[in-house]
Amino acid sequence: MEKSLQRSVLLVTLSLFFFSIPVLLSVPFVVFHGIAGECSNDEMTNLTKFLNNYSSSPGSCVEIGNGLVDSLYMPLTQQASIACEKIKQMPELSDGYNIVGVSQGNLVARGLIEFCDNAPPVFNYVSLGGPHAGLSYLPKFNCSVCELLDIYLSDVYNNFVQDHAAPSGCFKIPTDIKNYLEHSKYLPKLNNERPGEKNSTYKDRFTSLHNLVLIMFEKDNVLTPKESSWFGYYPDGAYTPILPPQKTKLYTKDWIGLKTLDDAGKVKFVSVPGGHIEITKEELVKYVVPYLQNESTLSSEHEAM
Repeated sequence: MEKSLQRSVLLVTLSLFFFSIPVLLSVPFVVFHGIAGECSNDEMTNLTKFLNNYSSSPGSCVEIGNGLVDSLYMPLTQQASIACEKIKQMPELSDGYNIVGVSQGNLVARGLIEFCDNAPPVFNYVSLGGPHAGLSYLPKFNCSVCELLDIYLSDVYNNFVQDHAAPSGCFKIPTDIKNYLEHSKYLPKLNNERPGEKNSTYKDRFTSLHNLVLIMFEKDNVLTPKESSWFGYYPDGAYTPILPPQKTKLYTKDWIGLKTLDDAGKVKFVSVPGGHIEITKEELVKYVVPYLQNESTLSSEHEAM
């Protein structure tokens, strides 16, 4: 009887030990490139491979349409919709995944997080130079298919321009907020800015993130203002001062849950010294790779108990 009891105690102890062993889950990641970019170019290929090698997590760059041209002229609403359908068709992401957004690709990434129905969960989201609060100016791009942008963006809130120039979807002229809210087709919805049209689902989905890493480039001459990459922006009606994210209405009124995430310690505001998307390997390893590495969880047997 005593030996039988001892054996039972031993089996229970061993069961508890083995069932509570942490299991490392290999969480895949996806990358969304910026304007005038494409997944097949050397920059994006090298970035994806680097992050894959250093995180030991499987990763891929998700292309929208034909890449370069569509990044310029396909409206952001359509880009986000395509991204949503692509992600849902990738079985390796079905249990959840992480995102790395590059420049304008961050607006596609956030559209995916906020708007995409019946999608797998996003755990960690790392933003490299994303124009989250908007752009007040866009510099010229040196590419053979970019010429039309300058013409289009001279009348940025025009309905045709909104449907045919991707950056128009994130233009926010601080001295023309009325037209921005009425005619911009993407960013006011993404940031839950329109009075009387707040959507709690967007906030719920955004606040479900485990970590939000916002990387700003100190010498950024593409984003105006550069603080947009942290959700900082100008006050309505003026170009000065540049408000830090915590002083904006988006944050204080918690339209998309940025304050909620920040209060929970889930937002990392990171500043690096380079120009737009000029990030060193050491900075990638320090600020990006940790959020792509395997996550620990208890074994499924223990969870089932």
